[in-house]
Formats: sequence, C-alpha cells, structure tokens
Amino acid sequence: MRKDISFNAEGTTLRGWLYTPDDYTGALPAVVMAHGFSAVKEMHLDRFAEAFAKAGLAALVFDHRGFGASDGAVRQEIDPVAQVRDYRHALSYAATLPGIDAQRLGAWGTSYSGGHALVLGAIDRRVKAVVAQAPLISGWRNVQRLVRADLLGGLRAMCDADRAARFLGQPPTVIPVVSNDPMSPCALPTTDAWPWFTETAQARAPAWRNELTLRSFEMLMEYEPGATIARISPTPLLMIVAKDDHLAVADEAFAAYERALEPKKLVIVPGGHFDVYGKEFSQASGAACAWFREHLGAA
Repeated sequence: MRKDISFNAEGTTLRGWLYTPDDYTGALPAVVMAHGFSAVKEMHLDRFAEAFAKAGLAALVFDHRGFGASDGAVRQEIDPVAQVRDYRHALSYAATLPGIDAQRLGAWGTSYSGGHALVLGAIDRRVKAVVAQAPLISGWRNVQRLVRADLLGGLRAMCDADRAARFLGQPPTVIPVVSNDPMSPCALPTTDAWPWFTETAQARAPAWRNELTLRSFEMLMEYEPGATIARISPTPLLMIVAKDDHLAVADEAFAAYERALEPKKLVIVPGGHFDVYGKEFSQASGAACAWFREHLGAA
C-alpha cells in the first residue's frame, strides 16, 4: 500500500510516499530512503520501496529539497549536508507515524545518497541498520577520476566566478547533469549516465530536469562521506557495489569497506553503476531486504 506524505524540514516541505505491507498488525520497522545525484523518487525508488513492503517493512521515500515534488528555495541545487540533515528530519517524521516502531529505523541510500547513508549511520544512532548501494565515497577523488586533469583548473575558475556573481545577487550558473556530447561540460560525464537519466526520465519521471547549479558540483568536490565509515559500527552496515562501476567508482567502495568495522557485509553485483536499477535489481533489492529483515525484523 502506498500513500502520499509530506513533512516539515526546518521550514521546507519535503514530499514523498509511505509504503507499508498490505496486511499487517503491530508496529513496523521502517526504512528511510531518497535518491542520488539529481534523481527523483520516480526513477525506480518505487520499485525498491515495493520490495521492502513485500518483505514486511515500511518504506518512507522522499524527494530531496529543490527536486521533484519537494519544496526548496533554490531549485536544482544539491547540498549534501542539507540532504543528510533532511534524511534526519525524515527519521524524525517516521518516528511519529502510527504503526511505525521508532526503535527500528533503517537508512537506505544509492549513489550520492549511498554516501549519505554512510554519514547517517555514523552520526545518528536512531539508525539501526544501513544499506549503502553503489555509494559515493570521496567527492574529490571521484571528480579527479571523471574530469580531465587539464580541465580542473578551469572548473575551479568557473566555480569562483559563480560564487562572486551569486554574492552580487545574480542567479546561479546552471550546467547539465548529463550530455550526449563527450566534449560538452556536464556533471556526470560517463557514457552510461546519459542514456539512463534521459530514458528513465522519459519513461518514468517527467519531473526530472537535466540541470543543476554549478555550486552543486563544487559541493560534490568538498564531500567526503567515506571519512565517517569507521564510525558506523556497531550499527550493521551492508554495502552493495557494482563490480564495474566507473561513476561512483567501485575500487573506492571496496577500499572504504575495508575501513569499516563489524558488523558489516559486502555484496558485489555484476555490471555498472546503473545496473542496480535494472538487470541487477533483484539481487540488489533482495540483499537489502534480507539485511533489513535480519537487523530490524519485519511485520
């Protein structure tokens, strides 16, 4: 069963869905979840939430501020610190809902929000189980892998000019999230990003927009969620990594997993970054369901 929900995040209304099993009694464990870099909830998060509900879990899915159905003063701007804070507001909201067990809350994230899930597990002990799917580990090292070294200086100059313009009250500089032109600047310049975002948006998510503020990319370069990974313990951590992921690069995830303390588990799925939403969905969602059922229980 799915119903629309909304909640207050320090004056900003965030909107999403609450999934629950069709027939249940008693208090349910709940998983709080949001999407990755620029994506909106219709881009396959409904499928993951449905899988969690079938496994006897509640799932609270929401759009990040500034994206999709959620409010936000600056549209299409990705502030990872604000997004982590909004995850914590979502946890607070979930704890107030009838039929939800506030002592059995989990956090699930994917790609950029996979990094958020790592941070949440480290700083918020209300989270009793973490699943980080294809997670970002280091914004700076990821950018170094995605952007040619001779172009990084120019990118820095663009960010500085944008900061100066915004200080004077001018609108933020906007760049595409993805592009089908390998020579055109965009935030996610991998060959698999363009078809996944554009085809998924056309088929499932008309609310998605192929733009974001340049400052979003600057904040990506400053974000280091992997630095917190050793602090997650004793909260159980599951990492799901796509073996050939070259967007949230797999070797960074493998190295971060080694720094995590017990209890932890690593699941490696075939394919690249976006295969966890497609042909490897069953393995990825099944591993997450099993982890949450093991550590949160189920209806």
